[in-house]
Amino acid sequence: MATTTPDDRHGLQFYLTGFALALILTLIPFGLVATGMLSKTPTLTVIAVAAIVQFLVHLRYFLHLNLTTTPRERVLAIVFTAILIFIMVGGSLWIMFDLHNRMKI
Repeated sequence: MATTTPDDRHGLQFYLTGFALALILTLIPFGLVATGMLSKTPTLTVIAVAAIVQFLVHLRYFLHLNLTTTPRERVLAIVFTAILIFIMVGGSLWIMFDLHNRMKI
């Protein structure tokens, strides 16, 4: 049986904190888009920043990953996966924007 340390916070309070942060990070971009409070570029910037922060919240609060107690191989696997996702999403967006620009003619 594994021993637990005081740093192991896998209780209900830990999950509720993660849930509250994820909910707030979802409602902020949703509210900006629904109200049209900002113009297009700042709204997209806020959405991108909120998405990145929410990704980190999910890693910390739900997957229990941090850089001090997580084995190096697991962190490298997650970084590799993130790079692959970035390439796939970035490439798809690049193709879609290029096709959109070509259709304007």
